[in-house]
Amino acid sequence: MRNISVRELWLFAMKDIHILARSHYILDDARTYQILFLACFLCLGIGTRDWTLRPDLIAVVIVSCLLSQWCLSALVEYTKQKNNNIFLTNSTDYLKDSIFSHKVISSLRSALITALGLCLLLRGNNYTTMAVASCLAIASKFLFRFRGKHFFNPANFGIIIALILTNDAWVSPGQWGTDWWYLLLFTGMGGIVLKKVGRWDTSVAFLLTYASLEAIRNFWLGWGWEVWQHQFMSGSLLLFALFMLTDPRSIPNAGISRLIWAVSIAVVTFILQDYFYISIAIFWALFIISPLTIFFDRVWSAPRFTWKRMLVVSG
Repeated sequence: MRNISVRELWLFAMKDIHILARSHYILDDARTYQILFLACFLCLGIGTRDWTLRPDLIAVVIVSCLLSQWCLSALVEYTKQKNNNIFLTNSTDYLKDSIFSHKVISSLRSALITALGLCLLLRGNNYTTMAVASCLAIASKFLFRFRGKHFFNPANFGIIIALILTNDAWVSPGQWGTDWWYLLLFTGMGGIVLKKVGRWDTSVAFLLTYASLEAIRNFWLGWGWEVWQHQFMSGSLLLFALFMLTDPRSIPNAGISRLIWAVSIAVVTFILQDYFYISIAIFWALFIISPLTIFFDRVWSAPRFTWKRMLVVSG
């Protein structure tokens, strides 16, 4: 029997530590929970709400988002490496390193979240519509940036652009109905994600402001409280408030600016929905207010949110 050297034992130990570190990194990344929960919602909607979603359109959205993210992230990473290495001798090696770098591969999680969000909210009948929405949603992260930070929520951007550019796209705000157990499910899973990213204040500020405005309007019009209750028994509203509105990479960094930002979105939503009768006012409100993130970040500076990086162990 061959004796195992100290070096071999060290390499085995480092390999185990690396595996444990990778597992901890995956479980500690809020994006992992978002992917699991959004995928669960999609399966739940198809299974219990009888959504007429075509598997081929779902595949188009997911593939378009992942490929767009991979190509654009690799291009950005390659450009950075090329600029940092003036005496570049073999560009092919740098391109290969960029395509398969950990940063690029890790960014695919964010693209998958965008894809699942589009599958849950956006409807269309043509491949082109869904592909355009998906590709432009991802592209918005690279095109609309200020000081290295994108300020549009990708899924929301894709939805609005698809509505503007095509006649085939639509959003169904009432697709979840008003069943109370959906609300409990969304609240519970959304709470887990918000605890991970620390952005619960944004959702609470939006929901409280919007609820208060609708309550005042209902009282002024003499309507019963069942009307107000029906408005907030919407799964789509909670899905928006807990998963889309709280994207930590595109919303303001400072706590005070997030509160003002969320209140502004609630006010615009109230105006668009109750005075302009726009059924998908929440998505338009987020689209309109998103560029103000630049202003809020300049007025109130705070550390930018970053996804936790995996500990790299080498032997």
